[in-house]
Amino acid sequence: MALAHRFIAIQTEDFDLGREVTALRAGQPTVGAVSAFVGTVRDRNDGASVATMELEHYPGMTERAIDAMIDEAARRFDILGVRVIHRVGALQPQDQIVLVAVASAHRGQAFQACEFLMDYLKTQAPFWKKEHTPQGARWVDARVSDDAALARWGITARNA
Repeated sequence: MALAHRFIAIQTEDFDLGREVTALRAGQPTVGAVSAFVGTVRDRNDGASVATMELEHYPGMTERAIDAMIDEAARRFDILGVRVIHRVGALQPQDQIVLVAVASAHRGQAFQACEFLMDYLKTQAPFWKKEHTPQGARWVDARVSDDAALARWGITARNA
């Protein structure tokens, strides 16, 4: 299903949640609910202190993968619009990494679609994360729990 109100950005700059939700709702008087998820950099992961996280992506491929995810969400849920912003580059603890915002007429569809998109994004979008810890730099592998979250939607992770 084609979803006319969609926005995808891969950027180094931070984003403003309020501004993004306003843009999502603009010109859509049928919107009765917006669900948003903002992911941030933690200062610890797998027992180690994290000083910096670097995110890389494959330009063009990443946006196409996210666009396909939005198409799938539109097939599954009664949604009116989606905004996905994912940051790349060097990020510090507490920096915002990702925004997934979904508009719908009703909250249940917005909640479900937002969760679906975040589960899909976490496992299927071509991003690579490297953490800088006191022990040195390390690439972050996919988590079994993320694959399990995607599996509950009936999708097998490609990295499983």
